[in-house]
Amino acid sequence: MSANGLPKTADFIILGAGVMGASIAFHLARRNVGRIAVLDKDHVGSGGSGRSSALVRMHYSFPPEVQLALVSLKIFQHWREIVGEPGEFRKTGFVRIVHPGESEALKQNVAMQRNLGAKVELINRHQLRELAPDWQVDEVELAAYEPDSGYGDGNVVANDFLNRARDSGTTYLSKTHATNFLIEGGRIRGVQTDHGEIHAPVVIAATGPWTRPLFQSTGYDPPIETEFHQVAILKNAPTMKPGAACIDSVTATYFRSDASDKFLVGDFYGKRPIDPDNFPQRPSDNDLEEIIERAARRLPKLETAEVMRGVTGVYDVTPDSRPLLGPVPGVEGLFLCAGFSGMGFKISPAIGLVMSEQILDGKAKTVDITPFRPSRFQEGQPIKADFEYKDD
Repeated sequence: MSANGLPKTADFIILGAGVMGASIAFHLARRNVGRIAVLDKDHVGSGGSGRSSALVRMHYSFPPEVQLALVSLKIFQHWREIVGEPGEFRKTGFVRIVHPGESEALKQNVAMQRNLGAKVELINRHQLRELAPDWQVDEVELAAYEPDSGYGDGNVVANDFLNRARDSGTTYLSKTHATNFLIEGGRIRGVQTDHGEIHAPVVIAATGPWTRPLFQSTGYDPPIETEFHQVAILKNAPTMKPGAACIDSVTATYFRSDASDKFLVGDFYGKRPIDPDNFPQRPSDNDLEEIIERAARRLPKLETAEVMRGVTGVYDVTPDSRPLLGPVPGVEGLFLCAGFSGMGFKISPAIGLVMSEQILDGKAKTVDITPFRPSRFQEGQPIKADFEYKDD
């Protein structure tokens, strides 16, 4: 072992201690597979996970994503039994509002979600008004409503998963920056870090927006772009009640309550590219004002809500806005788990499970993740759902 505690060898190295890396460590450790080392260039949850808006919802247009969300919801709901911690999942209900003219796609997607076992229903304007009396819904024809969805906390999830993995013997090294992969004869041999080398036959990169530079030496260039996002945290206006979370295509915003006295509003779109090590830590007042103004078209009471603070973060975005999951082409033993395009938190419990299956069994059994394989763009097979929305 080196002076800073870096072991010379491991059976599995996981790069990144966000919700993905921690979830993979947890699920591998549960299967008692040998020595696992988790490395993070900073500390657990310090990347996107700790800045996540942490919505939990089943509404996707691509069936495997719905399946991953369903598996994850069960884990969120039974956190104490499975992970052994109280957890931080709050059930608020969730509403999906689409552009006028996309009601047919909404119907098709809800039918597909229900077939897969999601608890979701189509509701009309009048039912939505009853559900959310504070909202302005005059132009809404149909919406999807999930009573069991809500939100969580990225920091809590990453820490809980990692703590359980460490209880099972996983080594965690913070402030340990992986600078390069050690590759020999088309096989992964380990990782070069700023504290020396660590060798292992299996390496999993759950490195979010830091992925692309890390892969430069592998011969595989992950098509991941970085995108800057801003979120407003508001104090509830005097008569506002905590209600359902919402993703609203019409205003291009998403929002949810935050505890009982606060409210969070985020934007669909961000600026590209952005340096994940050097981005504004505070949102601009003008940008926040603009985001809140749009959300206030749906929720007029936001106009009088006091802005408490803003949160900024960086998404790792792929060309089809879906993650890259699985073996890296051309390097045996190297796996990638990145490119979540801002939707990773809600499926992170299931991602750790399916990645552990892929690594240990050669194939993910719980949900087939073959469509997410990192080689799909080279093969000309980006993911395209049957009933995608304009802003999917």
